[in-house]
Amino acid sequence: MQLKTNNLKSITKSVVATVLLGLFGMSYSGAQEIIQDVVDTTKKEMDSTNMSARKKVDGVAAVVGDFVILDSDIDKEYIQLQARGVSIKDITRCKLFGKLLEDKLYAHHAIQDSITVNELEIRSNIEQQIDAFLEQKGGSMAELLEYYNKDSEQSLRDEMFEINKNVKLASDMQRKIIEDVEVTPEEVRDYFNSIPKDERPIFGTELKVAQIVVIPEISEESKQEVIDRLKEYKADVIENGASFTTKAVFYSDDTGSRSKGGMYTLNRKRPQMVKEFRDVAFSLQEGEISEPFETDFGYHIILLEKIRGQEYDVRHILLRPDVTEEAIKAAREKITKVREQILAGDMTFADAAREFSDEKETKFEGGQLINPYTQESSMELTKMDPELYGQIQDLKDGEISLVLEDQDRVNPIKFKILTVTDRIDEHEADFARDYLKIKNLALQDKQYKVIEKWQEEKIYDTYVKINDDYKGCEFNSNWLKTEKE
Repeated sequence: MQLKTNNLKSITKSVVATVLLGLFGMSYSGAQEIIQDVVDTTKKEMDSTNMSARKKVDGVAAVVGDFVILDSDIDKEYIQLQARGVSIKDITRCKLFGKLLEDKLYAHHAIQDSITVNELEIRSNIEQQIDAFLEQKGGSMAELLEYYNKDSEQSLRDEMFEINKNVKLASDMQRKIIEDVEVTPEEVRDYFNSIPKDERPIFGTELKVAQIVVIPEISEESKQEVIDRLKEYKADVIENGASFTTKAVFYSDDTGSRSKGGMYTLNRKRPQMVKEFRDVAFSLQEGEISEPFETDFGYHIILLEKIRGQEYDVRHILLRPDVTEEAIKAAREKITKVREQILAGDMTFADAAREFSDEKETKFEGGQLINPYTQESSMELTKMDPELYGQIQDLKDGEISLVLEDQDRVNPIKFKILTVTDRIDEHEADFARDYLKIKNLALQDKQYKVIEKWQEEKIYDTYVKINDDYKGCEFNSNWLKTEKE
């Protein structure tokens, strides 16, 4: 039986590409040594249903440039999908194999084009991936090693390093290919007119939502309390030799770095952390501990451990001042009065947002929320954040919600009211009204064509050898070029 595969499109319409991310969200890559082909003469059907029946010795499925794809790499892809709860019922080995071929082609030419990756950044990502996996699964490192059939933590980290490195090379190569691709208004119109009327996209219901946020004020007493505690931690480290790392593990309110003793690696050339944090970190000498300082997240002290060129290894302790019950009560009463004034017609929602909202990002726009994916004010209902959708789903246009209690990564408690300022019902794409969406579709289409052309050219310029077992697959791209020449 001949199996078909459409090489997964890297830019558009790539549902499977989203889930083929491999270990901790990254694709697997095989070993870097070439092994002689092992031919399976039984030609068993290559799909996800008979994986357990495959007894073949782990051999080379393909060679793409300097990269080797092993049979086991495809098996690992299935394992990752299953571990993440993804159905593999309709995902064939050919489909996974085609995606791996593309990944290796990009990575190979990234190296040829002298694209480099930051190894320190990759290792930092590995730590975050392992921490996230252990926290999500509630397991131990021993269980993690057993799950991935590794005999040591180092062997797992080594494989993860190659995985992350090759994925980063491939993604950087893709970005380089399309970085200069743009579309003109004429191209957008031509793209739209080329779509048959009965095939034009349907855009779902969209809403414009505004909100007013009131955050409880932190008392000066609470602020001074955490400043004094941070000063005590610093003094204990300097005067008594206490461990800064241990204090970060036990006392820091930064859950993202607490398990790593407050460790972050900053780079002078790449903005990381908020400006106040970077300014303090880059002003320290090795071994120096900062004075307490404030950011939107709370109060910090920083220990600069090591400077390596542009890289700064720092540890920090974050403390957030307590919010008093009095402050919480005052904030709730304030936003309740604001709501009453709007309902009474004393002011518009937008004017109230500009005057009373504590949310800097929205107050000067009359409380209007911005879609983080499109940077527009309209948000498609089916793609809206589930929590936000739950808060506005029953609101009629112009209606004001009840006072809602909420929180975010900076504020443990805040209060807000919301309103729907506009609603666009589901409709067929209209060139004038939906120009920005159509422009994005036209750009994606042009990017895909550029990627497709690049891929076809590079396949002919690259050494590619496909094992006989996989020559029964049908590919969109000409991976079997030697068979057709």
